[in-house]
Amino acid sequence: MQPFATELAAARDAQPSWSRLPIGHRLRPVRTLRNLLVERTDDLIAAANADIGRPVVEVLGTELLPSAAALNFIEQEAVRILAPRRIPGRLRPTWLMGTRDAVHHRPWGVVGVIGTWNYPIYLNVGPIAQALVAGNAVLWKPSENAVRTADLLHELFLKAGFPAELVQKLPATREGGPQLAETDVDYIVFTGSDGVGRKLAARLGERLIPSTLELSGCDAMFVLADANLEMATKAAWFGLTLNRGQTCIAVRRIFVQRARCEEFIAAMRKFLATAQPMTLVTPGQQPHAERLIADAVQRGAEVHTMPASQQNMGPTLLVNVPGDAAICREACFAPVTAVIPFDSIDNALSLAAQSPFGLSASIFTANTALAKELAERIAAGSVIINDVLAPTAHPATPFGGRGASGWGVTQGAEGLIAMTTPQVVTVHKGTFRPHLDEATNPDPATADILRGLLRATHARGLREKFRGVLQLIRGVRKKK
Repeated sequence: MQPFATELAAARDAQPSWSRLPIGHRLRPVRTLRNLLVERTDDLIAAANADIGRPVVEVLGTELLPSAAALNFIEQEAVRILAPRRIPGRLRPTWLMGTRDAVHHRPWGVVGVIGTWNYPIYLNVGPIAQALVAGNAVLWKPSENAVRTADLLHELFLKAGFPAELVQKLPATREGGPQLAETDVDYIVFTGSDGVGRKLAARLGERLIPSTLELSGCDAMFVLADANLEMATKAAWFGLTLNRGQTCIAVRRIFVQRARCEEFIAAMRKFLATAQPMTLVTPGQQPHAERLIADAVQRGAEVHTMPASQQNMGPTLLVNVPGDAAICREACFAPVTAVIPFDSIDNALSLAAQSPFGLSASIFTANTALAKELAERIAAGSVIINDVLAPTAHPATPFGGRGASGWGVTQGAEGLIAMTTPQVVTVHKGTFRPHLDEATNPDPATADILRGLLRATHARGLREKFRGVLQLIRGVRKKK
């Protein structure tokens, strides 16, 4: 029997009537859900802390505020974003005269959401709400590492007014994700590691199920010689230690112009001196990080950190790391970052491009115009100038990566539209259908008409266009 067959059948039964409701009706539970996030703040903080040890400030600042902002954006913009788009008449080819076209955003049907644990509120609330508002039903497989948070969130979705058959929480087991991939859903949203994402993409490709994959990162920070170094080092520390380094867009590689490199390292070492040990959530993260550190040391890097134990590790700064070190090419989910000196911008960009990941990047410089030019040369889903991480949670902007960081986006108008598939509806007025007549009563003059039309509308120069008009007229006259 297919996995989750009962849940899928219930979702399929409920989804059509839900999708036929006006968008305004589908938005009503969104506001209530946003209010519930406020009313149940303490419960959500307690759940996230019990699941993965997230402190109060982080849950408030990186989970609840962004989630509420994402819901507010949907409330304000969904009607406009999902409205049918009428194609202007000026774009209609001559040979389609009489037609009127509109592009509609139809829901996929049933969307499977495979959730993550490192931001168990924010990275689940947004995609689920977007899928529901777009008219889909959702089968949600939460992470096995954030069971309490998932239970509470599901309770809040139902209490907000979303029908139970439309947002179903599947068992939060490690096997649940692969099982959901075997279910006949219409779309999958997955947030997780690139290793699991590759396997999932291969299986979904075999079954022709489209997806959004938000995978790992190995994000680069570029610190130019004219940067505000105090701000850059604070940002680097924030990007290294937020959620104990368990963030896909954590600052993993710091390219510092050589003239400021020693000063930058000295400032970072002051932060290290007062750092506290950090406990990682999943058991494989610390051994993986230690392997990356050992590889960098073997290649000549210096390590600045605090003593670690089997239960925790301290924030780790790898200094003078060669660009081909594993830490510069692989994903890591621990508080480890590498400092790489560079002489020219071209050199820094070339070193950064050796990583297959393209999730986010940051540039610190006083020259904003130069930073914008450099952003064009960085293959990443987002580039932040003079800040890190936080701006990617802007609810009106899309979030997604390139390369090994996956494909598709969540968040913003693009994320909402991704929860739909386009359908073109064409109305052909009148009775003039020459293509139908040609099929039943072929006429040699038709070729002259079509040649003349092609020349008249697309030829080079007015003279050739005029000749096309004449050819078109001759063809019409010869028409039976």
